[in-house]
Amino acid sequence: MESRYLEETVNELQSRISMMNSVLAELRVSSMTLDGLEKEKKDSQLFVPIGGGSYVKAKLETSKKVVVGIGADVAVEKTVKEAKVELEARIAELEKTRETLGQQFNQVIGRIQENRAQMEEVTAKLREGEQSGVRPSKKGA
Repeated sequence: MESRYLEETVNELQSRISMMNSVLAELRVSSMTLDGLEKEKKDSQLFVPIGGGSYVKAKLETSKKVVVGIGADVAVEKTVKEAKVELEARIAELEKTRETLGQQFNQVIGRIQENRAQMEEVTAKLREGEQSGVRPSKKGA
């Protein structure tokens, strides 16, 4: 029973770590994009991703301000510098969360390994008992 629970926990933690890695990768790409955007001039031609590996050609109106999502489908305009600071803070927070999830994952894996070792020990003792001719007593017989 505990083994099943631990395996489900491992799967859930793996899923959450994978999600964290995806979000972190996206935030790092955003940060690099902002670095490149700072170097562009007004009216520069850009290809803006619209999803699914597709892009739209656009002209840069300004490289000084960007719109940043702050959660719950709300976005605000910020300077590129402010946006980069915001992204770095999010990245740092998610890395801490991912580290915590990794520690939990390792603890659960350790518990699973302990359970397996105990099970193997019990199985070995039972086999030794069978080989020596000693059989477990039957209750109520």
